[in-house]
Amino acid sequence: MHIDYRQIGQHIKAVRKKRKLTQEWLAERLDVSVGYISQIERGITKISLDLLAAIATALDCDISLFLQGVTMEAQSYLENEFYNQWKQLTPENRRLVIKIVGCIIEQQQS
Repeated sequence: MHIDYRQIGQHIKAVRKKRKLTQEWLAERLDVSVGYISQIERGITKISLDLLAAIATALDCDISLFLQGVTMEAQSYLENEFYNQWKQLTPENRRLVIKIVGCIIEQQQS
């Protein structure tokens, strides 16, 4: 199993922004640095269950909101990661990716 800490961080950030709160406010509330909140929201650091619960309390939401769709089998995780990045590409870059994948498949078959 793989836990996508970046996705947890994105959920935290989305809830925080929906409530129109700053990272500074949340950091102050949790007695941590703004940089640490930034790292959590970007998925750079692994977050403890205790801190996740404290964030949920501070943001007045259920902790499960942060965990929705986060734990996946490794293959499913990679597919989701690819799809999330794919959605951000322009049509021209999508065609380029398809060509690259085609080359990789062709090389594998040689």
